[in-house]
Amino acid sequence: MRTDHRLIAFETIVTREVRRFTRIWMQTLVPPVITISLYFVIFGNLVGSRIGEMGGYQYMEFIVPGLIMMAVIQNSYSNVVSSFFSQKFQRSVEELLVAPIPNYVILAGFIAGGMARGLCVGLIVTVVSLFFADLGIHSLPITFSVVMLTSLVFSLGGFINAVFANNFDDISIIPTFVLTPLIYLGGVFYSIELLPPFWRVVSQLNPIFYMVNTFRYGILGTSDIDVAWAFAMLVLFIVLLYGVCIWLLRRGTGVRS
Repeated sequence: MRTDHRLIAFETIVTREVRRFTRIWMQTLVPPVITISLYFVIFGNLVGSRIGEMGGYQYMEFIVPGLIMMAVIQNSYSNVVSSFFSQKFQRSVEELLVAPIPNYVILAGFIAGGMARGLCVGLIVTVVSLFFADLGIHSLPITFSVVMLTSLVFSLGGFINAVFANNFDDISIIPTFVLTPLIYLGGVFYSIELLPPFWRVVSQLNPIFYMVNTFRYGILGTSDIDVAWAFAMLVLFIVLLYGVCIWLLRRGTGVRS
């Protein structure tokens, strides 16, 4: 298959994915922004005023990077899992699989769509956060890199969830019972230095903890972990998840009966 044909196929899938979530922006873009804004008001203003400082920063400033990352994670994941499963449910994904399009192009199209939504919501939340905290950027390359890689990781994770999902309930199990607890225990609202030794070790087993802390370092210049190690973990997750996704597509798992 010629390269230009692969590019056209990729652009078509991405365009469809972006139009899908922008067409229903009242359901895809507005609710997460409202939810995060409530976190700013409740945890940042009301609770934060009593806590004072965290990690050498005002509590509002400390939690803003984590809340932005939470929005990116949730929306990157949910866009891909809901979109690909809908294609499965409508049986239109079979048309993609029988078309002369490489599996990696199909995967890249869905992943790019998920990243677009995650980054779009993250950008809106960042703008909203400026009304609550005066933030700067300590390192633009680190900030940009970690948010892109994190969005990619959870877009791939959403794809795997969609492949194995058999009904609409299945696409909400992982976000509810796995993703949400990992996010809340990932250092969004607290510094690991506040935890007793046992829970500190448990937190260090949480991959989201490294993503949140690396993003916080990019914004504030402070982190509880080694940033280089966090990037290594992100790259490892991407390689592993990408390999699993391609293998599942090649086998036709969850798609071909």
